[in-house]
Amino acid sequence: MDQAAGSSQDAQSLPGCYRHPDRETGIRCTRCERPICPECMVSASVGFQCPDCVRGGSGTGHAPTASQPRTIAGGTIAADPRLLTKILIGINLAIFIAGRANSSLLNDLVLIGAWPPAPFVPDEGVADGEWYRLVTSMFTHQEIWHIAFNMLSLWWLGGPLEAALGRARYLALYFVSGLAGSALAYLLTSPTTATLGASGAIFGLFGATGVLMRRLNYDLRPIIALLVINLIFTFNPGFNISWQAHIGGLIAGLVTGYAMVHAPRERRALIQYGTCALVLVVVVGMTLLRTAQLT
Repeated sequence: MDQAAGSSQDAQSLPGCYRHPDRETGIRCTRCERPICPECMVSASVGFQCPDCVRGGSGTGHAPTASQPRTIAGGTIAADPRLLTKILIGINLAIFIAGRANSSLLNDLVLIGAWPPAPFVPDEGVADGEWYRLVTSMFTHQEIWHIAFNMLSLWWLGGPLEAALGRARYLALYFVSGLAGSALAYLLTSPTTATLGASGAIFGLFGATGVLMRRLNYDLRPIIALLVINLIFTFNPGFNISWQAHIGGLIAGLVTGYAMVHAPRERRALIQYGTCALVLVVVVGMTLLRTAQLT
């Protein structure tokens, strides 16, 4: 009789499952040490874990993101690998339509160093403090063939790159390349020459695509042939194309793309975004130098 009474007392002292308080248990989660009943036990490499710990982590004690699949550049694999590319195309199309509806809008968005020309005192342009033109000019197009060619290139090159790099790295590459193209055009062209188009960023994608294909041991001949054809058009005076923007974007894309796909795993983010920061420092330097020349 005494033994039976002792067993009843021990049973009453057992804690209840954290999910089912009415169920007494002597088993605890090996990670959070909360009591769990047989229904809530999830077998782990050592002991049992509760459902919350299994959902919140990898089940091995590592961080929840430790076992997530990554791109070759260390980015997170997204459900829609072309989402940012679609958004960029949408922005370009929206600005193009707005510019066709109101032609004066382009005058406020294109890249121009200083306007009007001498002997008038310039009151417009990057040299007059309108720094935003370095960015807005990347999304402006005047002719239908111009935006059609750039958007097709953005779709063909941008989609695979976004999937390979991840969204954050892809967006960084796009804007760094575009800004490098704008800065070199601002530095080397006449201050009264208007420059517009996404070509600087597109040529950056060309450069990064070549680096990625080399990293994956793909045949480089198709991308090299396409790049050569584009460069022929770029330097053809009959097309009135800003070669400065193309070359600036291409160099930035090559440098940034190399850092994206070749950075060692243990210092990947530091090298990747550090390279982007260094390219932006060069962009700022070129912009300040040209502004000092014009003012």
